[in-house]
Amino acid sequence: MIEKEKLISELEEELEMEYQTTLERATPAQLHFALGRWASGALYSRWQGCRHSHANRKRAYYLSAEFLMGRLVFSNLYNMGVLDEVRAILADKGVDLACLEEVEDAALGNGGLGRLAACYLDSAATHNLPLDGYGIRYQYGLFKQAIVNGEQRESADDWQRQGDPWSLRCEADAVTVEFGDQTVNAVPYDMAVVGYGEGSVNTLRLWQAEAVEPFDFGLFNAQKYEEALRQKNEAENISRVLYPNDDTEAGKILRLKQQYFFTSASLKDILRRYKAVYGDDFSKFADSYAIQLNDTHPVIAIPELLRLLIDNERMEFNEAFEIAQKVFSYTNHTIMPEAMETWSAGLMAGVAPRVLEIIRLINERLIRELNARGLTRGQVLDYLILARGRVHMARLAVYVSHKTNGVARIHTEILKSHTLREWYQLYPERFVNKTNGITQRRWLGLCNPALASMITELLGSDRWITDLSELAGLRRYADDTAVLDRLIRIKQENKRRLCEHIKRHDGISLNPEFLFDIQVKRLHEYKRQLLNALSIIDIYFGIKEGRIENFTPTAFLFGAKAAPGYYRAKGIIKLIGEIARVVDSDPGVKNLLSVAFVQNYNVSYAELLMPAADVSEQISTAGTEASGTGNMKLALNGAVTLGTYDGANIEIVEQAGEENNYIFGLRVEEIDKLRPSYNPRQLYESNPRIRRVLDTLIDGTFDDGGTGVFQDLYDSLLKGASWHAPDQYFLLADFESYLDAKLRVNRDYRDRYGFARKCLLNIAGCGMFSSDRAIKEYADEIWGIADRA
Repeated sequence: MIEKEKLISELEEELEMEYQTTLERATPAQLHFALGRWASGALYSRWQGCRHSHANRKRAYYLSAEFLMGRLVFSNLYNMGVLDEVRAILADKGVDLACLEEVEDAALGNGGLGRLAACYLDSAATHNLPLDGYGIRYQYGLFKQAIVNGEQRESADDWQRQGDPWSLRCEADAVTVEFGDQTVNAVPYDMAVVGYGEGSVNTLRLWQAEAVEPFDFGLFNAQKYEEALRQKNEAENISRVLYPNDDTEAGKILRLKQQYFFTSASLKDILRRYKAVYGDDFSKFADSYAIQLNDTHPVIAIPELLRLLIDNERMEFNEAFEIAQKVFSYTNHTIMPEAMETWSAGLMAGVAPRVLEIIRLINERLIRELNARGLTRGQVLDYLILARGRVHMARLAVYVSHKTNGVARIHTEILKSHTLREWYQLYPERFVNKTNGITQRRWLGLCNPALASMITELLGSDRWITDLSELAGLRRYADDTAVLDRLIRIKQENKRRLCEHIKRHDGISLNPEFLFDIQVKRLHEYKRQLLNALSIIDIYFGIKEGRIENFTPTAFLFGAKAAPGYYRAKGIIKLIGEIARVVDSDPGVKNLLSVAFVQNYNVSYAELLMPAADVSEQISTAGTEASGTGNMKLALNGAVTLGTYDGANIEIVEQAGEENNYIFGLRVEEIDKLRPSYNPRQLYESNPRIRRVLDTLIDGTFDDGGTGVFQDLYDSLLKGASWHAPDQYFLLADFESYLDAKLRVNRDYRDRYGFARKCLLNIAGCGMFSSDRAIKEYADEIWGIADRA
């Protein structure tokens, strides 16, 4: 229970001290800062207590280049159990907490990878598991996106400009990181990760790069001033921006420096903690710590730990290797071999020369082991970590770790049978599956309070907030029309709320009575936003010519960011914008079709989009999406999945029933069989609907502003390019199957109770998709930290 007067007094004091203003006059950013400081203060003793209570337990550390935490104020207050109280107290003072919707996200991630990391930290804290995160405190997060004349425009995301009340600078724990050509300070900023209810408060430690010597603005010697300024800028560049463009050699060097920077700093921090307890006795290191590598970005931590143990602690190579293998585990997030990260050995020699020497030693040990197993010279080549002048990071990760996990059942099976097949044959015991999950606190309790309240009422308790398997109890209401009526009303109100936001944020008017078909995710060709766009063109023509009758009015919504240098992805955004322009300007379809691409899609926008969706578009080419978590968020909020048999879609339809979702398209084995003979031009020439849709890309129906980008999209499907075959993601092969499924959804939606029943059963089937379940599996089966005192 919050003391009202004490809260008001502390907020007023903070506002006066920082901004010389009052609670009534404070801007949203100022109120956010004051609330953040108050909450951090309220959490401090609990935070320190958790650090103390966890000190004698085995701990796990999650190393990730991304932590997409989003806007923290609502989620932290929710997990603290005080959100409603704070809202009511401020309302009495005439302050609407909803004004904090204007506060920007901490967009320190690009998509699912970073959001997964954030969900896992939330779940670990909620269930009192000693897991802390390590990453980079980027000065600028993922770029801000604006859609101007249908095209993406990027600007810097200066997320710290309004203050960062959630981070505590811990200068006493700063360490130095030495590169081949410079040395920088790594200064940690700690962010409290608040567990729900009686959970713990864990820590996300983000490193900021700074010059070793503080910059002296009072330098009068011009030459010394310029040199000091250069060193300052070069140091700060390392943590300046998330994913610098690596099209150039300088960009590649900066990316590798980022990876080495945060992993080296994190390992030095972990070693400092260990030595404070055990001194120079490293016999207990592997029993004290587990380190999870979230994709290949932090894999350079493996040779760095060996370097620190060998060079600083005078340990023998083999002993250090065995410790590393027991400590590290690796999460793979990609199926496609071409996406496996490799680095030029020459580039690595410049950035971290001693690390490259350690990698050579690891590679030599691997060769000896393979030879001892009787592998031929040709077979050994498939395993080499250092081969043809490149360092293969995924191979390094699998070799020097005790577990490698995929993130959905089909993904793990593809790793075993294709992507990492030779490694699975060598070490089958190391491969495990850990299907991704999401935190129901943010992705239901916080973002969809009306649905959350209904679920609590129907189940008779709120235990689902920490045990999502409780949702299975909703199945008994699948034919209860009163419950289905209520679910329909909740969805309708969420649509209305979303429409208001889109009108305010994007200037686009939508009808909340329409069916909402939503595809929100990172913009990439394999995720097939282009297939969705082409299908809308076909539906538009079908309505115009009378081929499609009794069409349920539908709003097709997209949200995604394309990497700044990804020309074709930007072309897809432009095409969607052109489709929206043509559709919206045609009075003949205005009451049936809407198309909108919302700008600057992020966590906070997702919190509005997920509850409003009727249809969740999960249409990646089978065998390309590792798992997905957006599919889980949408299903949890009562959307049916329109998707391929790919990633976690498979497990979603198993749990919720394939009859309650819409699966289409070729499956992995069918694609493998078709690939050698696939001829998309033959489909184009034999199918008039496909031909008509594709021709709109080059016949002037849509205007690409003279850039030629629509011609490139056309050619990518029918001619291919030097780096890929025509229609490499099989859009045309799945085209008719996809349209059939899409129109089946559209017809079924007219039976509102029948469709609401599907939605309710999807919610009821989401129990296994909690990050609580996933993190407990990691804790028990990989890290060995569950229930250990």
